[in-house]
Amino acid sequence: MGKLTGQVAFITGAARGQGRAHAVKMASEGADIIAVDLCAPVATAGYDMATEADLAETVALVEAQGRGIAATVADTRDLDALQKAVDAGVERFGRLDIVVANAGIAASPKLSWDLTSDEFREMMDINVTGVWQSTKVAIPHLLAGGRGGSVVLISSMAGLRGVPGIVHYSTAKHAVRGMAKSLANELAWANIRVNSVHPGNVRTTMIDNEAMVRGFRPDLEHPVLADTAAIMQKLNLLPEPWVEAEVIADAVLFLVGDTGRGITGIALPVDLGTAEKFAGG
Repeated sequence: MGKLTGQVAFITGAARGQGRAHAVKMASEGADIIAVDLCAPVATAGYDMATEADLAETVALVEAQGRGIAATVADTRDLDALQKAVDAGVERFGRLDIVVANAGIAASPKLSWDLTSDEFREMMDINVTGVWQSTKVAIPHLLAGGRGGSVVLISSMAGLRGVPGIVHYSTAKHAVRGMAKSLANELAWANIRVNSVHPGNVRTTMIDNEAMVRGFRPDLEHPVLADTAAIMQKLNLLPEPWVEAEVIADAVLFLVGDTGRGITGIALPVDLGTAEKFAGG
């Protein structure tokens, strides 16, 4: 018996990175998975998005855990497509217990006044509206089940601090934190817990891409992620430059499982201490 045996989890942005880590972790603990991912380029992101091949790999990894997965290519900005994906998954598995609104894009460093309207708008559309729409299509299924449930919104350390150079991203991630706190108040009567998780730098494509790496090491002609390690470590209290996606998945598992049954409305940093680091440290 796993910690989530018999439960069903809906996870957005599941094709790779943190979303894949959540799907595989929860499947390893007995959950069936409803997975969606855009699997297409995002014009303002500045790095490559996941592909349908990535989503297929997530499917294979979940099935290797002996669990079922209903995977759909869908954009969290497309409410109808998202609704159809969730409804089909619930019809297949018969229930919904867990929601992890993980899909989002990172931001290449740029001062606020240099951002274009398209860059700001697309960030809000994906990282705020897409998160809200993911909860909108899922919450009625949680309520219909009458068993309670757990919702986790993936924010960022930048949703706890004012981070310069990524104003649109930090703004969006603060909004996600507020969304989680409001939903926690709206849904507590039904024993549905809502929390936000705030990762620091996680070693996925969101930081391991040319634009992000060059932002940390403009002094190098062809920088790679390893070249940023010393700089990234200085951002943290703990002596590591970044965390692995599986570390975030462990924290989310704690919240959605029985271990988190008394927790709602919190903003949980999983960031090596970045959000708490004294500025002079």
